[in-house]
Amino acid sequence: MERSPALTGILFAIGGTLIFSVNDVAIKFLSGGYALHQVILIRACVALTVILSVIAVSGTGFRQLVTSRPRTHLLRVVIIMVSNVTFFLGLAAMPLADGVAVAFVSPIAVTVLSVVFLHETVGPRRWAAVIIGMIGVIVMLRPGAGVIQPAALLVLISAILYAAGNLLSRQMGGTESAMTLGFYVNVGFVLVSSVMGLWAGDGHLATDDPLWGFLFRPWIWPPMADWPIFLATGLSVSIGGMMMTQAYRTIEAGLVAPFEYIGMPAAIFWGLVVFGTFPDATAWVGIALICGSGLYVIWRETVRKRESDAA
Repeated sequence: MERSPALTGILFAIGGTLIFSVNDVAIKFLSGGYALHQVILIRACVALTVILSVIAVSGTGFRQLVTSRPRTHLLRVVIIMVSNVTFFLGLAAMPLADGVAVAFVSPIAVTVLSVVFLHETVGPRRWAAVIIGMIGVIVMLRPGAGVIQPAALLVLISAILYAAGNLLSRQMGGTESAMTLGFYVNVGFVLVSSVMGLWAGDGHLATDDPLWGFLFRPWIWPPMADWPIFLATGLSVSIGGMMMTQAYRTIEAGLVAPFEYIGMPAAIFWGLVVFGTFPDATAWVGIALICGSGLYVIWRETVRKRESDAA
């Protein structure tokens, strides 16, 4: 029996999210000793190698890299670049599960932005789930602690930009392949990271600040023990990125987004196994609200699909 496009897109979303979780834990692990732009440069070079290898053996070959939408690619590169930098700066200063939980405002934002820019239909129950999810994000920001965490705000900014990048992927899906979209993003990463390295790689802007130290640390040559971790970042972002892009290219953005919540248990697992951290009581409240809203949206989509098929 032929698999439906919706099911294929959902499987891509789940697989891409789980693979992306490896990228998150690897970069957080590297954040203690390397500059962010050095990590992104090495990651992008590995990812480009994977993408170009796949393109080389594909049916259309390198012809698919020819595009009539260079300005849209540039806009998407800028959005994803800023989203990555703000996310990993925030993640470096937060427990892994807490940072990923705040980042899950992105699927909520996708639902909202898909209505505004893609004119997709979202019912009242899904709007209710969006509101509940946003309450969970507010809990994760911990305003009652006296000041909202700057690191959490950076992750929140990243999540909104990530949502905008995913919507651009869907908008461009009719003319650009997932590999083409991944190629131009990683070329942008290489160019910007190289320029950043030439400017700040000598460490003259280095600081001991836990939030900004990751950005301005001097470049060092990685020991052999760290190269597998760098390799993991490139492989996970290239493979996971192509899978997520394919998901957003093929089915409704509001349907894909909730399945990204599977990254939450993955983040809790990695945080416990690699860093020995576990969410506290406040974090669990936020996680429950955010993930609960996503699960409710998934259930509503299932009911709506059954009702549509029965009609």
